[in-house]
Amino acid sequence: MENNQILRYSADELKEFEDILNSKLAKSKDELNYLKRSIMREDAAENRTSAGNLEDGAGSMEKEQLNQLAARAQKFIADLERALFRIKNGTYGVCKDTGKLISKERLRAVPHTQQSMEAKMNRV
Repeated sequence: MENNQILRYSADELKEFEDILNSKLAKSKDELNYLKRSIMREDAAENRTSAGNLEDGAGSMEKEQLNQLAARAQKFIADLERALFRIKNGTYGVCKDTGKLISKERLRAVPHTQQSMEAKMNRV
């Protein structure tokens, strides 16, 4: 059977991707917890400093950057969790646009993707 005729990955292949996803998920959750602690430290530091201080602006900017990083981490975690759900429901690794299998190389690099490179390039 030709590679582009295969409609689903095998259980062993899916296990490999599940392991990759779970590893990235654990790291991302650790990173998010670190960012949340950093934001709380920034909040505490703001409460200790007086208004009008030049350092307040720098602290606000750092807090905003931390919040942006935390939001990105939360989105990535949600994407990883949705990918794990797709493994469970049998749709993982299938391009949402073409219906073809996404290459293993792409899934190893971006395990939460729902698009093949072909579909992504045509999306411009």
